[in-house]
Amino acid sequence: MSEGFESCERQYCELSAALLKKTFSVSRLDGEQRRQKISEIKIELDEADTLIRKMDFEVQSLQPNVKAPLLPKLREYRSDLNFLKSEVKRTASKYLQAARNELLEGGMPQASTASQNQRDRLLASTERLNKSGDRIEESKKVMLESEEIGVSLLQGLHQQRQSLLQTDNVLHGMDHKIGRSSGIVTTMSRRMSRNKWIIGSLILLLLLVIAMILYFKLSK
Repeated sequence: MSEGFESCERQYCELSAALLKKTFSVSRLDGEQRRQKISEIKIELDEADTLIRKMDFEVQSLQPNVKAPLLPKLREYRSDLNFLKSEVKRTASKYLQAARNELLEGGMPQASTASQNQRDRLLASTERLNKSGDRIEESKKVMLESEEIGVSLLQGLHQQRQSLLQTDNVLHGMDHKIGRSSGIVTTMSRRMSRNKWIIGSLILLLLLVIAMILYFKLSK
């Protein structure tokens, strides 16, 4: 397993456990403490998201036999993180609704002395801030998705480059073998030509010997 993946996994598990405790402790807080705790949790959720993306990058760079058992674990971590995000969003929505109710019921000392128009403006400002926060979250989500797509494309190009290099190495190996085979055929051809000359010379010599023998026999 990759050391980078193990390091990110260890950090994520520690952060996830801390986030789970903080998420369920928010309901026991009130007012400003609750708001600060939710802001702190959102920051740590972003850190956890970054760790998961790092783990995904490490996994994609591994060999298939090493990558296979890590992918289900990565999906489980993503599922856990999505659950935490939904819990934080639900808690923040409850907190916002409670703040609205307090404003409407005049629970805040400042609001009890303000006019109805001031309350409406305050509620409208709160609503705008909430919508702006949602838009920021959506923008961050789109940015993260774009980054993941870019990483996937780079990994695909890297794998294609590796495939081309392997193909080139195979072709070089075949070319070397063809060159050796051609050299062997050339050597064999030269040997055959030389053997033909030797055999021809022996036959000629043999014919000369036979002719001489016949000559001497006939002359007697």
